[in-house]
Amino acid sequence: MAALGLGSSVIVFDPLLLHFNSSIRPFAPKSNGPNTPISRHPPASALGSSLAATRPLPLRPRRSLRSASATMFTQNPVVSDILASALTGCIALSCLRFWNETAKRGLFDQKLNRKLVHISVGLVFMLCWPLFSPGSRGALLAASVPGVNIIKMLLLGLGIWKDEATVKSMSRFGDYRELLKGPLYYAITITLACIIYWRTSPISIAAICNLCAGDGIADIVGRRFGNIKIPYNRNKSVAGSIAMASAGFLASVGYMYYFSSFGYVEGSWEMVLGFWIVSLASAVVESLPISTDLDDNLTVPVTSILVGSLVF
Repeated sequence: MAALGLGSSVIVFDPLLLHFNSSIRPFAPKSNGPNTPISRHPPASALGSSLAATRPLPLRPRRSLRSASATMFTQNPVVSDILASALTGCIALSCLRFWNETAKRGLFDQKLNRKLVHISVGLVFMLCWPLFSPGSRGALLAASVPGVNIIKMLLLGLGIWKDEATVKSMSRFGDYRELLKGPLYYAITITLACIIYWRTSPISIAAICNLCAGDGIADIVGRRFGNIKIPYNRNKSVAGSIAMASAGFLASVGYMYYFSSFGYVEGSWEMVLGFWIVSLASAVVESLPISTDLDDNLTVPVTSILVGSLVF
């Protein structure tokens, strides 16, 4: 240890302390010259490299359900829509074949079997709508599925094509000419609702749900619990009309939530109220004698579209 006096100050040198402190040095970057100030902070490049080492990798943006459904099968939307149309056609055909088989085997009463076809086919078809891309191309290719059924109803109803199982499952009395009325109106309604309104409109939901679920359930319930008849139409029952309004409304709300999960519609209480008004109006019109004279497969969707245009 040595001491050096400078005026009134005394500086003490300890070799051991100097040796120990030499191993712990504050950060000082290499000087570029005698006049370059020495910084006590690390350079920005050093901070950047250390932060880059700990920074997480950027995440890929998540694709929305709507964009994902546009290319459900391939990255080419046209090919994807064609494949979606083929798959939807296979699903619809399988549904029809199932009910044709039940009609052949006589598992259900013929009228009940016909109404089960009536309820299921349109609703199952709507479940397949998210497979298609948005826009007119997707709507047209989706509508081609019930569009083919229009041609089938015409060929069967005119007697050009013979298919007893289909006639039995879709007609009231087994007459092939019946397919030119209710079943043909049914296919035309679903096709036009798909082309004109598509999945972004609550009108298409209301029209198809009241036609399929509402009208179908009304007949099933009315035949079993329809002891109290409507005064102005003895062919209709109070229980059937209540069941129609309820089933059409519940199905419409269910599909509202289904399509809103894909971002096609924005569900709201106002839309729910609109569905109730449309279903109630459709049930009232279905109970009128004019629906018996014409066909409820025609009057119900027309009412749903007209009233829906006012409330939505």
